[in-house]
Amino acid sequence: MKLTTGFALAAFFVALPAHAQQQDSQQQSGSSDALAEAARKAKEEKQNAPKPKKVYTEDDISTKKSDISVVGTAPAPSDATPAATDTSTTTPPKGALTPEQKWRKAFGEQRAKIAQAEKELDVLQREENKAGLQYYSDPTKAMKEQLTRDDINQKAAKIDAKKKQIADLKQHMEDMEDQLRKEGGDAGWARE
Repeated sequence: MKLTTGFALAAFFVALPAHAQQQDSQQQSGSSDALAEAARKAKEEKQNAPKPKKVYTEDDISTKKSDISVVGTAPAPSDATPAATDTSTTTPPKGALTPEQKWRKAFGEQRAKIAQAEKELDVLQREENKAGLQYYSDPTKAMKEQLTRDDINQKAAKIDAKKKQIADLKQHMEDMEDQLRKEGGDAGWARE
């Protein structure tokens, strides 16, 4: 009896997965048919759907500007002689600089001179700082520098001269700005 019950249970457990697998395959074939049908419907709807409207962008409009028509008549051309004389008086001859270009060039050169002098001043100040901390291996030279400070004094004199040069350059720049105003030029010409 135990043996028969064991065989019956074993047969039941073996048959159960086979039965479940058979049901799954039937459901899958049914669901795959439904999936194929849904895909066909979606494809048909896509073909029957109205086409999207055209969206115009800036690029489309910029190419269409030549096609735009203006209502009304075109203005009659007037005498060309007054217009020709106006353009000839305002346009400088080729190769000549306009007053604005001359002033901008002059101010640019002056700013470059000031920048160069300030860089040289920076180098001189660094050299002076280095001389103040410098160690001399020759004791005689070290004692002489401690007493007279010739190197440091010479560098300090160079620094003072460079500071005066920078002040003169800046004063010249201010004089140029005053001259520009007196001549009626635009103050913006003095700027970079």
